[in-house]
Amino acid sequence: MSDTAAQPREDDPDGSEEPTEREATDDAEKAVSTGADSVVAALEAAGAETAFGVQGGAIMPVYDALYTSSITHVTMAHEQGAVHAADAYGVVTGEPGLCLATSGPGATNLVTGIADADMDSDPMLALTGQVPTAFVVNDA
Repeated sequence: MSDTAAQPREDDPDGSEEPTEREATDDAEKAVSTGADSVVAALEAAGAETAFGVQGGAIMPVYDALYTSSITHVTMAHEQGAVHAADAYGVVTGEPGLCLATSGPGATNLVTGIADADMDSDPMLALTGQVPTAFVVNDA
């Protein structure tokens, strides 16, 4: 329930009137949750504190959700830097390092760092965005 709904309006002290259209819209917008919100909530629940990454089209919904998250994001100049930083973070902290990249070349730029972390048994999680399913086999 929103703060607006919890407190009666000044012109309706007993709270008996229906919410205004704007109040109802505000409540509805706050109630909407996206897949990206769920991803970020799961990362927070798992204890993720820091993410390294490069913003790009397909991963932007996750970045939008990160904006209000407790997870600190470190913007890197290149995905390879992000994946190696996440690897190092995992080695130093003992907690999985987290790196983010967009689809396509952004994701493939993570491969060497993922392989390095795997070969060293370093804890790491790499998340990438993806284009809509309808575009996957259509050269879009």
